[in-house]
Amino acid sequence: MTQTDVSPRALPRLVAFDLDDTLAPSKSAMPPAMATALRRLLDVVPVCIISGGQVGQFRDQVLAHLDADADELSRLHLMPTCGTRYYTYDPSRAQSDEDAWTLVYANDLTPEQIRTGFEIVEAQARRLGLWEEQTWGEILEDRGSQITFSALGQEAPLDAKRAWDPTGEKKAALRDAVAPLLADLEVRSGGSTSVDITLKGVDKAYGMKRLAEMTGIALEEMIFVGDRLDPEGNDYPVKALGVPCQAVSGWQDTVAYVTSLASLIASDVHGGEDPAAQVSLGARL
Repeated sequence: MTQTDVSPRALPRLVAFDLDDTLAPSKSAMPPAMATALRRLLDVVPVCIISGGQVGQFRDQVLAHLDADADELSRLHLMPTCGTRYYTYDPSRAQSDEDAWTLVYANDLTPEQIRTGFEIVEAQARRLGLWEEQTWGEILEDRGSQITFSALGQEAPLDAKRAWDPTGEKKAALRDAVAPLLADLEVRSGGSTSVDITLKGVDKAYGMKRLAEMTGIALEEMIFVGDRLDPEGNDYPVKALGVPCQAVSGWQDTVAYVTSLASLIASDVHGGEDPAAQVSLGARL
């Protein structure tokens, strides 16, 4: 496991996570071991999941497999599309058979921005030879507050996605071609085969700042866990913002880290420290 890049002075008051390849394999269900570890963390500290994906991915990949109770879910914050949408859990709505996940705010693109974005991205992808014929699901998605180009489609198998652009050159070429043509919007590399388009200034750092505003918890009192904290990664803006970060290389790393962190927070709450948990967290402390 990669050690923490920026260390908080104390245990975090909130832990935020990327989704794909951090809590679950890309576009896949969260494994049972990760669900167990995440529930344990929710028992002792608020948790946020922030991703470029839409809320449906959060439901399919995480919520359908988390098996959390109402108290745990009430401490879970969801920030799809890099925090341009924000959802919290309202137990009273669940009791009345309503959708308990309440949309607190949404900063959506206009219909004209979405139409223009679709046209320009497709035209440039075709010009660059990046508009694939064999795909799995939609290539272009309207996510409300974000347009996403997925070269192989949203449902593409992991092996195909990893093989399509291992160096990131294809995504970078498309981003560089589209950005000058959508000067009023932000165009950036997303996941392994995707390019995301949002309002200017929207990335995961934007989402983290909004999270601090909504919760009243300072950024330096949080910790962010992600697999792409490298300078070219879509988690890097969080690190650049100065939020304490823990880099992982997959959900297995996250399970080990979260299990140790939850133990450490629980022991601190109960007035003692678990030496084993402290060792497993390594240099972060």
